[in-house]
This record gives sequence, structure tokens and C-alpha cells, in this order.
Amino acid sequence: MISAYLARPTWLHRLPAGVKLIAVAVISVAVLPVTDWRLLMLGLCAVVGVYATLGREALLHISALRPLVPILLGIGLLQVWTDSWQAAAVSLLRIILMVLAADLVTMTTTLRALMASLEPLLRPLRILGFDPERLSLAIALVLRFVPVLLAQWQAREEAWRARSSRRRPLRLVANFVAETLVMADHVSESLDARGFSSREAVKDKPRAAATDPSAGRDRE
Repeated sequence: MISAYLARPTWLHRLPAGVKLIAVAVISVAVLPVTDWRLLMLGLCAVVGVYATLGREALLHISALRPLVPILLGIGLLQVWTDSWQAAAVSLLRIILMVLAADLVTMTTTLRALMASLEPLLRPLRILGFDPERLSLAIALVLRFVPVLLAQWQAREEAWRARSSRRRPLRLVANFVAETLVMADHVSESLDARGFSSREAVKDKPRAAATDPSAGRDRE
């Protein structure tokens, strides 16, 4: 899932986040046994058709696949070398289809809606000591901020290419990491301002009172 949120409301925005996540899961499972690249191409055309119904801005989001091009080329060349071009086409079409389908979810779903749909799925992990709310927040943040970071890196790369034909320096990477850390601090402050940490503290207080006998004596 690599695209940023699509601000203009569309019909896909109105679908519940849970329905979209289930649809992506079904598509991902359905394409795995398919070995005919022509069928996968039809599926890919159908997904691109969904993008087209969302407008020109959504179609432009497909360009976010650019960071994956080197990886896809590597996978394709390896498959051609070890098997055949048909096998390479099947592997690449599967990956692109699943990425674009998943991308539709993050592109049309808010962070809050993602959290609300993920939290019920993560509740069984509570018996292992995990907090479903925190896990859903972490997953939703990753899904939301990966595209933002990719966009920032692309902007830096394009700016460097416009200024110089040399390979990008390590300084570019260092600046990008520094900006990422600053963004992480801002996100943390924003979560604190919205009371997320406060809610966690409220949850922890009853546990502390139950496990600390002195808490009751202090109140007396």
C-alpha cells in the first residue's frame, strides 16, 4: 500500500473500511493459484478500471509504483533466467495487481477508519498481552506514512537529478533520515495532543490499583 490519501470523496470512500480490507484479502488469495498471465492481465485491467472511476487524480497515484520498478525488474529477470518469460509475467502481474488493489484501500480510507476496522481483528491477541488499540494504531500509521515517506524521497531524488547528473550522495540519505525523525516527533506530539497517551494512562491506572496493595491504603 503505497499511495497517499485521496482527498476528493468518491464512491469507494463511502464503502466501510472492513469491506475494502476483506475484498483485498480475497483478491490476494484468488490470484495466487492463477498461472495464466492473460487472466492476471485481465484482473489488472479491472483494477486499473476501478482507478479510472475514481478520477484523474487516482490514476496519477499509480505512478507511486515507481519506487518498486527496480525490485520488479530484479524479480522479472531472475524468473526469466531460472524459468521462462511467462513465469516472470505471472509473478510480476500478481505483485502489481495485489499492490494496486491494496493501494485502493489506503487511498480511500482515513486513519481513524483503518484503526476501527483493524482493532476487532486484533482483539484475540489481547490474551497474549498485546493491546489491540495500540497495534491497530501502529499498523494504520505504517500504512499511512509509508507513501508520505516515499513521496518525500522521490521529491528529493528529482530535485537532485535536476541539479546534478552525479549519483545521489550519502548526504541526501542523511537529510532524509533526519526529516523522517522530525516527522516521527511531530506525529508523537500530535497523538499526545489528541489524548491517546492519556487514554493509555487511564487504562493502566486500574491495573496498577489492582496490583499495588498500597494504593487502597493511601486512599484510606
